[in-house]
Amino acid sequence: MDELDAWLKRDYATAYRTACLVLRDPIEAQDAVQEAFLRVWRFRDAIPAGEARKAWLYRVVVNACVSRIRSERSRTGKDDGDLGLESLPDRSPSPHAAAEHSQLAGDMVAALADLPESLRVPLVLRFYAGLSEKEIAVAIDRRPGTVKSRLYDARQRLALDPRLVAWAAPQEAVQ
Repeated sequence: MDELDAWLKRDYATAYRTACLVLRDPIEAQDAVQEAFLRVWRFRDAIPAGEARKAWLYRVVVNACVSRIRSERSRTGKDDGDLGLESLPDRSPSPHAAAEHSQLAGDMVAALADLPESLRVPLVLRFYAGLSEKEIAVAIDRRPGTVKSRLYDARQRLALDPRLVAWAAPQEAVQ
């Protein structure tokens, strides 16, 4: 019981931030993660041992997020593009670095938001939550080859996004 409690406390912040990136709404993300953690508690006897438990947790988190997305779409009939992440704190040390980081983060969040859910979720799980392709496959209930191709497609789309291209280009010296 204490081990489960410690595991959930340790992974709550990452699960919440992952849900923020998937759902694009901090309040919805908080509700989704709480719902996911309640499911984990309810089905604690089904938690796999060892390294598989991380992928299992993110499968539960992703499923809770997807349920909220589907619920929102059915309620409104559309996918709301409001990111809602501007309120997340920026911890950069200097004002210049903070402004640059904030702009890049905003551009990245906007580019992520424009990706379809099928590409955004694996990308967030891979590069934010740190799951392996195999763990992502378990988390989203897809084959590893599908995960690999979705990650590739998502990276290709981000590489072509005009908001991010400017960040990748070398900065010209101002004379």
